[in-house]
Amino acid sequence: MKPRIAHLRRQSLEAVNRISAERALLITQFYQYHVDVSDPVPVQRAKAFEFLLSRKKISILENELIVGERGPAPKATPTYPEITIHSMEDLEVLHHRKKVSFYVDDETRKAYKEVIIPFWKGRSNRDRIMESMSPEWLDAYQAGIFTEFMEQRAPGHTVAGSMIFRKGMTDLLEEIEEAWAKTEFVEEPLKQQMRHELSAMRIAANAIVMYARRHADELERLAEKEKEGIRKQELQDMAAICRRVPANAPATFHEALQHYWFMHLGVITELNPWDSFNPGRLDQHLWPFYQRDINEGRLDRERAKELLEAFWIKFNNHPAPPKVGVTAEESNTYTDFTLINLGGVKPDGTDAVNELSFLLLDVIEEMRLLQPGTMIQLSRVNPDAFIERALKIIKTGFGQPSIFNADAIEKELTAQGKNIVDARNGGASGCVESGAFGTESYILTGYFNLPKILEITLHNGFDPRTQKQIGLKTGEPGTFKGYDDLLSAFKKQVQYFAQIKIRGSNTIEKIFMDHLPTPFLSLIIEDCIAKGTDYIRGGARYNTNYIQGVGLGTITDSLASWRVNIFEKKRMSPYDFLQVLQNDFEGYEDSLYHLLYHTPKYGNDDDEADRHAVEVFEIFHDAVTGHTSPRGATYRINMLPTTCHVYFGSVMHASADGRRAGKPLSEGISPVQGADVKGPTAVMKSAAKIDHLRTGGTLLNQKFSPSFFSDEESIKKVAALVRGYFRLNGHHVQFNVVDADTLLDAQRHPEKYRDLIVRVAGYSDYFNDLGTELQDEIIRRTAHESV
Repeated sequence: MKPRIAHLRRQSLEAVNRISAERALLITQFYQYHVDVSDPVPVQRAKAFEFLLSRKKISILENELIVGERGPAPKATPTYPEITIHSMEDLEVLHHRKKVSFYVDDETRKAYKEVIIPFWKGRSNRDRIMESMSPEWLDAYQAGIFTEFMEQRAPGHTVAGSMIFRKGMTDLLEEIEEAWAKTEFVEEPLKQQMRHELSAMRIAANAIVMYARRHADELERLAEKEKEGIRKQELQDMAAICRRVPANAPATFHEALQHYWFMHLGVITELNPWDSFNPGRLDQHLWPFYQRDINEGRLDRERAKELLEAFWIKFNNHPAPPKVGVTAEESNTYTDFTLINLGGVKPDGTDAVNELSFLLLDVIEEMRLLQPGTMIQLSRVNPDAFIERALKIIKTGFGQPSIFNADAIEKELTAQGKNIVDARNGGASGCVESGAFGTESYILTGYFNLPKILEITLHNGFDPRTQKQIGLKTGEPGTFKGYDDLLSAFKKQVQYFAQIKIRGSNTIEKIFMDHLPTPFLSLIIEDCIAKGTDYIRGGARYNTNYIQGVGLGTITDSLASWRVNIFEKKRMSPYDFLQVLQNDFEGYEDSLYHLLYHTPKYGNDDDEADRHAVEVFEIFHDAVTGHTSPRGATYRINMLPTTCHVYFGSVMHASADGRRAGKPLSEGISPVQGADVKGPTAVMKSAAKIDHLRTGGTLLNQKFSPSFFSDEESIKKVAALVRGYFRLNGHHVQFNVVDADTLLDAQRHPEKYRDLIVRVAGYSDYFNDLGTELQDEIIRRTAHESV
């Protein structure tokens, strides 16, 4: 690592995460004094975007090579009051909480109290949403049946395709004019609507060019003052790059990185999309620039590495905007969920791994930063050297890169109706979510608490925590003649709550369509310009809404317990068993022991347990898949928790698998923590029994002892294990390589482990930044010792 990179990295790591009121004040100022209420909403939003980019502070750090910050300085995090308002109490919580805190200075508090909150109260999208939700939705939401992402984040869970690296704003402005001309043949009122959208996109395209040129102006000013010759030339070269991109398509490796970074800043300044926009398949996008610059003598491998490492630091400078309420509980992290994809296949299906793929793996290992998140797409056609190189990074305990099945992603996306080229150009973003990069608007709508619905079922639709009748009356458990009756009642409840969730999500989508379109994001997702339609209104080539199922291991083992112990072996009556659960096993330790150690458990390749995973999967899939949204998106499922399994467990009594009241659920499609006792092959065979190809992603977390990766032969065995799982159409696997003793010592002596990184769910995080419940849950995950 060169000294400048080491300095910038250290600066990024040491910067204090803080709330910046800059964006909130500017957007308030625009809507107070500058908005033209006669403008259509898309044009208002484009002009607000232009207003922000023309006034936000330009931050250029000493010796950096890629310029531009989300806020006025690294780790200065903006907020988005048009979506959700942080209250004074929220600011105090963020400032004082022990983990994942954000410093809030007196000036920011004053701005919120006197300007931001008074103006936006009752005007924010979250206010609109909560006022629009039905009583049934509110009851289910408050009970912890599901969460809703868009109550405080914006749609935009998407990834850039190759187009973003092939075109500049000049090219896109020409496309806007061509689309405008075609509106002559469109009838009203669609003609007017399309022109409003295209006008907004035109304003947004010019705004990002203006923003880049503001950076060029500042770079030129710094160059005039700079006395050191090499840095002076660097500043002048960077100024020239900012005058060229993003107005024009990038022509060099350095230009491509800076060009993308301006696109990234544009997307996350316009709104705060859930899971930050990211460049996706970076080795594929940058490869032509890398090859050309190497061949023409403008670049060598070391300079490319330095530029990439400077690029890495820009992502790490940007913590996720802090959340409030339930959303803070389901995803309490600084991580903004960028996920850079490497490897996979080319559009013709051949091996896409190249020299740059390995260089990027070197960057990942050397930089060891939480952001950007990274993954490899592993196809049957990729060389073993590729996965083995990735595993050598994973074995260090970094938790990155995660490993995805490129062939399964292709099948998932083509099954959804994508053409094969768009599918092969796609991958995963956020945690594990599949999408067609650059051509799809795929939006995550929230998590779905499957074990909680079983709890509601067992109480005849009544929630014992909120003391409300929130579900259907599907029968008291004592009236069930057998397991099939219980499963039938559970199925009805899942369908009922899925309908409530989908109706609520559709209402929320319509609110965003009407009030917060995204003209800048629409520019860079294919077909939005040609259709004259916003990203949020269905302008992308493909449109998908995902609902994430949580707690598969917990509900699988719970159903197995009810079937075997209550309905088949009749160890006690259903009512007596409910009493045991209500008492959190206090006084029933023998029963708890039996549930934990003598009942079939998912994750051990035992059909007596795993059959229930398949049953739940099919019920959840059928309840969600195929419904449509106002923008024309198809609802589909995926299986991931982020950290919502901790929140969902906190709103539940004890469950029949032996989980104590309030404790976390299982995460992803992983077994219940500690229940998998027959090794990783058994885990993967259990997980492969559900149909991953009918999802948009599944998350499998495995914890291995460091001894698992002791030598080259061990690495090859782990690589073979992963390939075996992928031959069974498994979607994803990731590894925590750390022993429980280390984690326990880190809990006792956090000051000794400030740089200890673990894999949480679809992302890595500092162990010290995790809540105690989440730390405990990671410790409880089974550690496998050898292949």
